[in-house]
Amino acid sequence: MLDVTVIEDSAAAAVSLDPMRSRLLAELAAGPASAAMLATRVGLPRQKVNYHLRALERHGLVELAGERRKGNVTERLMRATAASYVISPVALAAVQPDPERFRDQLSARWLLAVAARLVRDVGTLITGAAKARKRLATYALDGEVRFASAADRAAFVEELTRGVSALIARYHDEHSEGGRDHRVVVALHPTVKPAAEPAPVPIEESS
Repeated sequence: MLDVTVIEDSAAAAVSLDPMRSRLLAELAAGPASAAMLATRVGLPRQKVNYHLRALERHGLVELAGERRKGNVTERLMRATAASYVISPVALAAVQPDPERFRDQLSARWLLAVAARLVRDVGTLITGAAKARKRLATYALDGEVRFASAADRAAFVEELTRGVSALIARYHDEHSEGGRDHRVVVALHPTVKPAAEPAPVPIEESS
């Protein structure tokens, strides 16, 4: 099972977004199960679960993990093909974001368009590398920084821009015949805080 895979087909994306099929994917990501086992977990008839599983299997979202005999019946054990899924903008080709339409480094929507392009491009590269049975050379840096003030944040952005631009200028060689282009993406945004759990309701003791 892959840790994460990218869904590029629009029909597969639609199948994965169905609430019940998404629930089944989550169950099968935790481990192989039969339609009968899943029916008990999700509260649906086995025939209905089988219908959903066939749809997921057609689009490569689940696969056969094995079979087992149970009485006079042979059960198919299914598993998810990945622990998690990301839907590529390719699945919405006609309306996918295009960061080239406008460039505003301080725009959150432009950042979103750049991030969407990143998902699209890396998804395409993963698919190609898998078909060629080759490793894909990538790198990512993820970290958090707390700024004391807006002025510190602005200074950080300016220094970061200068540093990365200098590195690009230093290593970029547009005349190298054997070279390969790489895209560099650096993003900065406020950290999204997890939703706070509701406070427990106090229970009054009867006297």
